[in-house]
Amino acid sequence: MQLKVVWFKLFLISLLSTLLLACANTTRSGAVGVNRSQFLVVSASEVDRLSAISYNEQNQKAKEKNILVTSGPEYSRLKTISNRLISQTGVFRDDTHQWNWQLVLIDAPILNATCAPGGKITFYTGLIEQLNLSDDEIAAIMGHEIAHALREHGRERLSQAMAQSAVVNIAIAAAGSYGSAISAANQASQYILVLPNSRQNESEADAIGIELAARAGYNPQAAISVWQKMNKATQGKGTLEFLSTHPSGDTRIEQLSELMPVVQPLYLAAPKAKAK
Repeated sequence: MQLKVVWFKLFLISLLSTLLLACANTTRSGAVGVNRSQFLVVSASEVDRLSAISYNEQNQKAKEKNILVTSGPEYSRLKTISNRLISQTGVFRDDTHQWNWQLVLIDAPILNATCAPGGKITFYTGLIEQLNLSDDEIAAIMGHEIAHALREHGRERLSQAMAQSAVVNIAIAAAGSYGSAISAANQASQYILVLPNSRQNESEADAIGIELAARAGYNPQAAISVWQKMNKATQGKGTLEFLSTHPSGDTRIEQLSELMPVVQPLYLAAPKAKAK
């Protein structure tokens, strides 16, 4: 009996140590003051690996359908904006210069954009064209998506799912077949990119995103006009794909407005990008 008690105490100590080690803050707070400990039991390298597999699979399918855009005026426009935003990510963490940043544009009437862990950005032409986005508005959306990657929200959500035994099939698939690796990666991507983020994660991405945009020389006020456009686009048309994973509403716009006095000075001090 006494031996069982000793083993139970050792188990509790081990569990507590694991939980303590799993709590970390992935970014510096920046001017917007994002500062929260996160639960992270899945390694960043594993999440990046799975995300890269899923990203490559997405791009291969788009290439087969002849809708993968990797050059031309629209792609160059996005590339210029992404480069300016990426150059500011060091404000929040030091390792982003080592990330294998990638950008793809998919020619499809889908109103969506994402940034997978490790800096894998995807934009759809439908989002740009149907909302008639300015460079400032593209920067607001892209900055928001990059912020999710900086904060490792996908890794955090996957860690929470793993801890709750919601993802029993996601395992290190390096020793398995290529097919099993894709299956694991696509399953992980459901938690990383597809399922809705929490309000807290969305607020953090909004805050960091507009700071990135402001520091890169893009008007942070565009973040408000973007959500106004998206809200208008949903009227009588159901839910946009982008909004299905990005909750919107008057409260969100109010929160963005409250951050403007913090980020506006950064925008005024930054070299301005040429408007298009």
